[in-house]
Amino acid sequence: MATPDFIREIRTSIGSQLLWLPGVTAVVFDDAGRVLLGKRVDTGGWAVIGGIPEPGEQPAETAVREVYEETAVQVVPERVVLVETVPPIRYPNGDVCQFMDVTLRCRAIGGEARVNDDESLEVGWFALDALPELADYALTRIKRAVEAGPTWFHGMGEVPQG
Repeated sequence: MATPDFIREIRTSIGSQLLWLPGVTAVVFDDAGRVLLGKRVDTGGWAVIGGIPEPGEQPAETAVREVYEETAVQVVPERVVLVETVPPIRYPNGDVCQFMDVTLRCRAIGGEARVNDDESLEVGWFALDALPELADYALTRIKRAVEAGPTWFHGMGEVPQG
């Protein structure tokens, strides 16, 4: 993920110390029930689509923007799937970030999936029974997006449906 300019500016003041940031993940489904994934340049692995909101940007706006920027697919956010704080991440340059992620289930409404920026090596649609290797966080987000249940909050246990 490319580092937004506002974060680069903050880093000039705080150096590599922990930076607390919002993050938004979009789990996008097409009409066939396939999920949209991108193969990331920075890790070489497949992942769900996500990014950092610009200052003042709403999470749903971030999801729409990030999906289009990375894949050329137009989406409509449908619901909040998951909210959690992830453990701090130390990047190769020494910077430390911790994200509070809001994951949204989104529905594709237009565009053809393709690499649309310099953050992805490939993008594509995958059937749920034919997913490539994914990190646990991505699998959890996809699982929660498939379920019809309420929003999942980390640490709150399972919320009974009914």
